[in-house]
Formats: sequence, C-alpha cells, structure tokens
Amino acid sequence: MQTYEDILVDSVQDGVLTIRLNRPEAYNALRTQLLSEIADVLAQAKDDETVKTVLITGNDKVFAAGADIKEMASLDAVGVMNDPRPAHWRAIAQFPKPIVAAVNGFALGGGCELVMHCDIVIAGDNAQFGQPEINLGIIPGAGGTQRLIRTIGKSMAMQLVLSGEFISAEQARDFGLISEVTIPERSFERAMELAKKIATKPPIAVRLAKESLLKAYETTLDSGLNIERKAFTMLAATQDRNEGIAAFMEKRKPEFKGK
Repeated sequence: MQTYEDILVDSVQDGVLTIRLNRPEAYNALRTQLLSEIADVLAQAKDDETVKTVLITGNDKVFAAGADIKEMASLDAVGVMNDPRPAHWRAIAQFPKPIVAAVNGFALGGGCELVMHCDIVIAGDNAQFGQPEINLGIIPGAGGTQRLIRTIGKSMAMQLVLSGEFISAEQARDFGLISEVTIPERSFERAMELAKKIATKPPIAVRLAKESLLKAYETTLDSGLNIERKAFTMLAATQDRNEGIAAFMEKRKPEFKGK
C-alpha cells in the first residue's frame, strides 16, 4: 500500500487490513481527500486475496467528528452537485468484504454515517454518536437519513436528525447502531479479535453472507429469501463448503482456500 496524507494503512495482519483516520488536528473531519484515500485503499483491497477483512478506526479521543466544515463552506449548489464524495461513499458501501469499526470518542455527522457503512462496530464507552447537521442548516448527506431510520427506527432517527442531539455508546448499542461496548482501551483490541476471526472463515461464504444480509435493507422478505437461497445453492459448488463439512465430520480444523 502507498503512503497517504489523511489515513494510515497498516500492513495486512492475519488477513486484516487496518485503516486509521489520521487528521487529529481536525478531529478526523472527513474531507474529500480522506474519503478518496479510503476508497482507493478499498479498491486495492477488493482484489487482494490476502485481505479478508478491513478494520477502520480513529484515535483514542475521536473516530470522526463530521465533514470538513471549511471545505463544505466553499461549495455552492453547483459545487455540491459536482461533489466527488458520493462516489467515494458508494465505494465504501459496495466493498464486498466485511468492514469492522473500532470507535472511541465522537462519531458525528459523516463520522456516524461512516459507522453505518461498516458491518460490525465496537465502541468504547466514551463514544458518542449523532447527526448534528441540522445545527448548520443542512441535513445528513451521506445516507444518514436513510440508513439511520433503517437501523434504529423512525422515532429515534427523527429525534437525532431533527434535534442534533448525541447518544452514548450504550444507547447506540441498545438501539442497534453498534454491536458491543467496551472500555476505550479495549475497543480496538476487541474489533481486531472479531476481524481476525472473520478472516479465518471461508471467504466466498463470508462475501455472500454479507451481500445477503445487506439486501434485507433494500428488498422484500420474499425477494430476500430468494437471494439467500441462490447464495446457499452457489456455495454447494465450492471446495470450501466440502472442506467445512469434511472437517466437521472428521473433528478437525478446516482449511479454507477461498475456492
């Protein structure tokens, strides 16, 4: 991986590629360049067979406090219309491998939207989540109104978006926005544990499972069940499926090859 200005990219460790948001002076504000760099890393990781899972994190005090307001202020309506950021967000949303997030401190605005682009989220008990865009006379612009209501329900989504209030890590877990709460010092460690565990699973099954789960947001139950069944049937033709069944019957650890 190349060197980036706004993120740090660790070497792949046990199948896990770690991306660290690295604009501490700006509370990891998600300017266009930062999003572009994440999209570029994911484009490379998509076809890298050594990468099984991606872990995204910030620092001990902040995950990402929102969009870069100075950058946003420089755009008029035409600038917003031609903004390249929606393409970067799409690249994150369409990444086929699992993304785990470790969150400490603020995850606000675009930071909260980035959380919702991840598949599993572990947060320190110092984390706070919210969509405070209303305080600037705008609304969430990277899926916040759409993903939030599908994740935490109408009433709470309305409360966060319309009031600009924040919620705690414990509330975020109870509402289904994140999966676990830890002490801040353990959030990254726990996220890495999960990422490494997922990296040991059969890659094709992991991809199809993620795809099937995400389709549940977008389609009817009947259509979703058809998608699930097709994926289940496709996996019957994989070597990993045969290996998994054989290992179970032989009481040994499976050796998945991604084939």
